[in-house]
Amino acid sequence: MMPDERTIRQAGPDDLDTVRSLTVAAYEPYTALFGAPPMPVTEDYAPRIAAGEVWLLRDGTDIVGLMVVEPHADHSLIYSIAIRPDRKGQGYGSFLLEWVERRARDAGMAELRLFTNARMTRNISLYAANGYLETSRHPNPRRADITQVNMAKPLS
Repeated sequence: MMPDERTIRQAGPDDLDTVRSLTVAAYEPYTALFGAPPMPVTEDYAPRIAAGEVWLLRDGTDIVGLMVVEPHADHSLIYSIAIRPDRKGQGYGSFLLEWVERRARDAGMAELRLFTNARMTRNISLYAANGYLETSRHPNPRRADITQVNMAKPLS
C-alpha cells in the first residue's frame, strides 16, 4: 500500500482488545526468547487508552501497529511500539517514530526518550538508525532479570 494510506488515530475504549492482541502478537518472538512476556505484553492498557497515550496505525483499512506515548513536562516517553508480525519490515516502526517526533516538536518537547531490553538488538539498531542515542544501561526496576537500555533523541 502507498504511504499516503497510512493514518494514525488515538485509541478508544472499543480498541482495547485490538491493542492487547496486537501487542501480544508483536512481542511473541521476545516472549519465546526470554521465557516470559516483555512488560508491554502484561501492561493494563485500559488506563493508558483513557489517558490518551495509545495511538493506532492504520494502513488502508488494516490496523497494522500501535504506539504508546507518555507525555511528560519536558519530554515524551515512547513506552511501546508494536507492529503486526505479518506487516513487519515495511517501515511502519520508522513511520511511527517520525510521527511522534513531529508531535513532540510541535508540543515544544526537548527530547524523546524510550527504553528497551538489551536483548532486543534489532530494536536498538532501529532506534539508533532513527537518531536515538544510548544514555544508560541498568537492571530494569520492575524486572531485575532484564538489562534496560535507555535511549534519547534531542529535539532542539
